Amino acid sequence: MNPMALSYDQHFQSAIARLKMENRYRIFANLERDAARFPTALWRPEGEEHAPREVTIWCSNDYLAMGGHPASLDAARDALERHGAGAGGTRNISGTHHPIVELEAELSDLHGKPAALVFTSGWVSNLASISTIATLLPNCLILSDALNHNSMIEGVRRSGCEKQVWRHNDVDHLEELLQAAGRDRAKLIVFESLYSMDGDIAPVEKIVALAEKYNALTYVDEVHAVGMYGARGGGICQREGVESRVDVIEGTLAKGFGALGGYIAASPAIVDAVRSYAPQFIFTTTLPPMVAACARAAVRHLKHSGEERARHQHMALLTKHALRAAGLPVMDNVSHIVPVMVGDAARCKAASDLLLRRHSIYIQPINYPTVAIGTERLRITPTPRHDEAHVAELVEAMVDVWSTLGLPFTESHVIPLQARASASRGPCAYLELKNAAE
Repeated sequence: MNPMALSYDQHFQSAIARLKMENRYRIFANLERDAARFPTALWRPEGEEHAPREVTIWCSNDYLAMGGHPASLDAARDALERHGAGAGGTRNISGTHHPIVELEAELSDLHGKPAALVFTSGWVSNLASISTIATLLPNCLILSDALNHNSMIEGVRRSGCEKQVWRHNDVDHLEELLQAAGRDRAKLIVFESLYSMDGDIAPVEKIVALAEKYNALTYVDEVHAVGMYGARGGGICQREGVESRVDVIEGTLAKGFGALGGYIAASPAIVDAVRSYAPQFIFTTTLPPMVAACARAAVRHLKHSGEERARHQHMALLTKHALRAAGLPVMDNVSHIVPVMVGDAARCKAASDLLLRRHSIYIQPINYPTVAIGTERLRITPTPRHDEAHVAELVEAMVDVWSTLGLPFTESHVIPLQARASASRGPCAYLELKNAAE
């Protein structure tokens, strides 16, 4: 080999080395979910795959555990036997199978919109829809919330349209930008209803009112809210009574509904335009019938059942209270997301590793670029399948890890250390102990 020739691998190795030096290199946990026993799973450590260990998952985006619900599984099995494993093509080339058509009808009904369109993922649905909608509008100005998800940012970038970023959830700043743009210019406001890293919720009614006042189109990402909020699981906009006033609702089938895929629900004209122009939709093979059937069953079930939502909120609240009582730095929010601040990439990874290896608790570290440098955290997501015993084990493990690594508690950790003795009696017993000590 010519010694002067370009070494391609060296560049890739250097790029990976930079990530490791910055403590941003991501290591995947080899997990086997147990549908019947979720949140229990089997973990196969690298080099020890032959000897799996039972762990408890505390960071799944299958928020309502619908991925293992009997209705979802039965629908998937039936569709697999009837239609086979794959879709057979794109939507234009034999891939518009009946289960995907039924799923889109279910989703349009969920949000009270005339039409819906399903994509292979929520990331693709944002990229395709935002870029296509904005491109088709003349001289469109995109107004994007500062903390929008990467998929939304990529959709804005791909559109090639002018963009302005408004301060996160700051409706006064948004109004300034809308006013400056004028009523006659095409404007697309893109924002999320629930921001998954901090767990805060957008002032959706105020944003929609501003859009109406200044003649702007609204596009809301409800990915972390569909299934979990609203009387029928339609999300935050449904809960706040503004669903009919939002122009485009985007959601996922991979979180609250426990399956796979993304979608938009909107007017027939918007949906047809995205269907007809978005290359990410046109040239992608359709979701398999078994996945579409599984998702449809979950959506239909959650339209009529509030049991999972109620239990989910209860466990989220209980987990937050128990962790806060132990002096752990839980970020404040009113959603189901439970972020525990660490503030350093290396220590965040060390905390995650220690939880897994010492306590058999899996919580993935959240580092840059998902969150800003200096705001690294553990993101905990309780589900209806977690119980008080799980919470007690989590509190005890977190206290031990914080103490071992010298991470700061929010108050004296005399009481958190006492919690070890009471943890087996459950988080309520721990709260009683803390209150008595105060």
